[in-house]
Amino acid sequence: MKKYIIALTISSLLSGCATMKTPKNEEGSYYQWQQPADDKKEFIQCHVAQTPNEIEGLQFVKPEMLSSSADTLNAGDIIKINVAGDKDQLSGAYIIADNGEIILSSNVISLSGKTAIEAETIVSDTLYSQGLIRRKDSGVALTITELNGINIAVKGAVFAQGQVRLGDKTPEARNVNFSNVEFGDANPGRTLSTALRAAGGVRPDAHVQTIFLIRGQQWTQFDMRGAITGQAIREIPMRSGDRIIVPSVGCLQEALVRPSTITQPGIRVYLSNLSRPANNNASAAINVDTTKLPYGTRLSQAMTTANCVGGSSMSAGRKVVLFSRNPITGQSIVVARAVEKLIRRSNRDNEDPYLMPGDSIACYDSLAMDLRDVVSVVSETITPLILFNNLD
Repeated sequence: MKKYIIALTISSLLSGCATMKTPKNEEGSYYQWQQPADDKKEFIQCHVAQTPNEIEGLQFVKPEMLSSSADTLNAGDIIKINVAGDKDQLSGAYIIADNGEIILSSNVISLSGKTAIEAETIVSDTLYSQGLIRRKDSGVALTITELNGINIAVKGAVFAQGQVRLGDKTPEARNVNFSNVEFGDANPGRTLSTALRAAGGVRPDAHVQTIFLIRGQQWTQFDMRGAITGQAIREIPMRSGDRIIVPSVGCLQEALVRPSTITQPGIRVYLSNLSRPANNNASAAINVDTTKLPYGTRLSQAMTTANCVGGSSMSAGRKVVLFSRNPITGQSIVVARAVEKLIRRSNRDNEDPYLMPGDSIACYDSLAMDLRDVVSVVSETITPLILFNNLD
């Protein structure tokens, strides 16, 4: 019986000490130089951003040419038509339907993709051909009252590439404009910056000084570094069907890991602290508010949010694990840090990676707490055996 008890005790102690092994990652999966440990630092080299294949065969124009181009009409836009001498039979406000058409005195007129001047000519010609107006010149005035939301495509070094929706307004705001505004509209939600934010914001590997915009058969590029450095940038109103391409330099640029007009103001991370003295997330005060962090938050700050830092000397030796994913390649990465060592060392910034959207953080008990649990398990196992043995 004594040999059995000793063997059980030793095996339990060894199993308790074998927890929290160093995680393994595929070679080349790191994208921040703070992620590998000091003895395994990798040199992550940036490369020259590639010109997208989509612009081949298209015409290059200067940015100001696209910036100054007139807005085009799309589904949901509100226009006002004034016909000279008309007593509210033809004149009035019209909302462009989903198919890009309006119905004017039983005439179906397609205006999608047209500028206000082009649409005015089309309406004038239609009414003149139907004998509804006597002359074409200056007989019809068409103005844009409200610009509705649009769809554009964003791809490349952004966190959520794909089609995004820009400039939608609330029903209350549309009702106010429909009843009060005579003409003209400025939609601040239809700009290059809002398009980048709608696509999750630029990633830290983005080449922000050459962001490509494709409009029809033309293309240009914009330098958006001013959004990070505080200098003036050239904004441009977006049109329906525009395409934005953000090239990548293949490495993390720390200057881009902060809130700005082209990055997300905050990120959502997942925290877990199922260790002593907090044996559940509720008692660790981990809730919706603590998992929403400013963009640019580091691992050490998230450790504090998850209550992994501090406590008694027995629990102070906790370890924390960061589950992340390389935003460039999509490879998963696991990073482990000893909480107290990270706090106490002078070069802590070298070991303190930035958090990315969707990262997960988990706290693990200290070795002292592991041994305490082992002793508790052994005690709970041996005591019944001793009592049973004494019954003989």
